[in-house]
Amino acid sequence: MASPVALKLTAKDFKSDQEVRWCPGCGDYAILAAVQGFMPELGIPRENIVFVSGIGCSSRFPYYMNTYGVHSIHGRAPAIATGLSASRPDLSVWVVTGDGDALSIGGNHLIHALRRNVNLKILLFNNRIYGLTKGQYSPTSELGKITKSTPAGSADSPFNPISLALGAEATFVARTIDSDRKHLQSVLRAAAAHEGSAFVEIYQNCNIFNDGAFDLIKDADTRDEHLIRLEQGQPITFGRFSVVHPEGSFGLKVQEGGTPIVHDATVDDPAYAFALSRLSGSDLNTTPIGVFRDVQRPSYDEIVRKQLLDAQASVSGTPEEMLNDLLGSGDTWTIL
Repeated sequence: MASPVALKLTAKDFKSDQEVRWCPGCGDYAILAAVQGFMPELGIPRENIVFVSGIGCSSRFPYYMNTYGVHSIHGRAPAIATGLSASRPDLSVWVVTGDGDALSIGGNHLIHALRRNVNLKILLFNNRIYGLTKGQYSPTSELGKITKSTPAGSADSPFNPISLALGAEATFVARTIDSDRKHLQSVLRAAAAHEGSAFVEIYQNCNIFNDGAFDLIKDADTRDEHLIRLEQGQPITFGRFSVVHPEGSFGLKVQEGGTPIVHDATVDDPAYAFALSRLSGSDLNTTPIGVFRDVQRPSYDEIVRKQLLDAQASVSGTPEEMLNDLLGSGDTWTIL
């Protein structure tokens, strides 16, 4: 997909002329800067890059990228992006969405895009709140969360977006944090290199309606005891803890000492990555970040294009002749 001519683009080339309008201090600013700084690495002309968003604070993203962009319909960004990706293999298609946009009204579109393995890069900004509509609880808000729409506390159990993506058989699944630019860009780099659906959850602070939601894994005083950094081929340890296989049981657990497992995101069976995702809880006490799963299987786009080529190869004649054959096939009648 890279241009045959070496492109010398910079982060400035990906900044649009639009005024960036999020609340001061919003985590979206850090994500935008990280994406703009990363984009030149792709070596792709800006006119071959498209950002598609739905509705929400995060969905203003396409306005601020000096690429093509679509600010689409609530929850429907994956469906629109699927059409683009399948019909235009020359494009690098990115979806920007939020926990409300993607996991509430857009949940069905999201899981089917992942199931199909459409060649999309999906960035889900998770702030555990509805920011654009001023602070109602979202599908990732913790149980008992008090908000404007749940004054007695949320009665809903939250989604774990990583588990959800893995349940949909996504071929690339990762998590990162808005304030850790180095880690965020390393995950974006891996997602961009993946052929097929790449799902990236980004913990993003909403300093107006849910400030400090992720402080436990951000603050220098606490993060090393709670943040599990997944690195390919490396033992999974953090602080004084290890992630181990419990004897006589399914899944994984955290304990002091013991023999840690060695991380391998390329394990084909999603059960391993799913077990890692279940270490995460709303309390963030044991939170993995990094690439959970990175496996290969044919993309939806690739399969559909092959079907079209096979169909074209099986027919002969001019377009007019083929149309007449189609209209005259099956049961037909001549009216006198």
